[in-house]
Amino acid sequence: MAYVWKNWAGNETARPLSFGSPHTEADVVSLVQSAHDAGHKVKVVGSGHSFTPAAVSDGHMLSIGALKGIRSIDREAKTVVVGAGTTLNELNFLLHAEGLALANLGDIAYQTVAGAISTSTHGTGVSLPGLAAQVVGMRLVDGVGNVVVASAHENAHILDVARVSVGALGVITECTIKVVDAFRLHAHEMPMKLDDVLNNVDDLKSSNDHFEFFWIPHTRWALTKRNNRTTDALQPLPKVKGWIEKTFMENYAFGALCRIGRVKPSLIPRLATALPSSGSRTYINDSYKIFASPRLVRFYEMEHSLPAECVADALRDIRSMVERKKYMLNFPVEVRFTASDDVPLSTSYGRHSAYIAVHVYKGMEFEPFFRDVEDILRGYQARPHWGKVHHRDAAELATLYPRFSDFLSVRDELDPDRTFANRYTDRVFG
Repeated sequence: MAYVWKNWAGNETARPLSFGSPHTEADVVSLVQSAHDAGHKVKVVGSGHSFTPAAVSDGHMLSIGALKGIRSIDREAKTVVVGAGTTLNELNFLLHAEGLALANLGDIAYQTVAGAISTSTHGTGVSLPGLAAQVVGMRLVDGVGNVVVASAHENAHILDVARVSVGALGVITECTIKVVDAFRLHAHEMPMKLDDVLNNVDDLKSSNDHFEFFWIPHTRWALTKRNNRTTDALQPLPKVKGWIEKTFMENYAFGALCRIGRVKPSLIPRLATALPSSGSRTYINDSYKIFASPRLVRFYEMEHSLPAECVADALRDIRSMVERKKYMLNFPVEVRFTASDDVPLSTSYGRHSAYIAVHVYKGMEFEPFFRDVEDILRGYQARPHWGKVHHRDAAELATLYPRFSDFLSVRDELDPDRTFANRYTDRVFG
């Protein structure tokens, strides 16, 4: 029976010729060389958390989950060498045991290190860039099966662009990442009127180390999260209260509301009022325990990065469109912020950025809503997240990334025969 692979959301399926799980870099080399010599394609899958067909292939698919763990730590340089198949969740625990942490992190930690950096995954923090900007070295296997070492001192031009590669340059086997001393966050979560958030968004994002908010469609409310570094003692949510609020309410109860809304969409505006619009909570915990939360409810997602100063106008436009077209939306709209960076295909390249992410519950129609949101964000020179649903092609993306041609040049160097190509890379890179 042929192997069938599906991504986390279930919207992408692959039936590859083979599905391999290499345990060493040498295994990767052998698999890539064999595929290249046979004229076959190769794609790497991490945790399958991309919503695009970035990892889909009818050739050979490789899981790098066995290439995991911390290989070495340089405490003076504050860097760690880590296997590219390590999930962010695993890395968090390993770093914490060493008194270290990632400076920033998204709200989901299921992804592998390779998958997270390759798609420009980020967290929130107006003075902090995404994860790829913390990568200072890597090892990868190129399109003919050669091992390439890239750092500031060796193949620096490759490291420059390969930090966000969308899987088009090679199989990343190892990364060297900047880390910081382990730290705690003081979390303050509270609802606010959406208009109050948008009218004060510049102050909110600049006066907190990490700020994000979630607008609840069909209501006037947004749920805000302020996370700030602290040296105060741990004050985690009580175990039972934490499970009820973080796991039960945000997953099981929310999932039940989503299922009801999927069966009868007309109820969604009324169900939206069941999401909290009063009360607040504060607690202190280790950074990685606050950044990322369990996500048991499955969905489809589209996210775009736009100039930070445009976020309020863009979200108002989206709200007006939703009201005008009467979309029934049972997921909050998420907004986050990052600093600019110098990674050519990073969604924050060269500009301080805001991110608007829209979600639709699994099994519900998402295409019309996503396209309407995307059309609005085009007017703000927004860049789509490489691992989330979008409809852009190479011609349009080249206008959004000043160094798009630099990436294509390195692609020609590392994968001249397009061993790592698929229908997604054909669309976004040509």
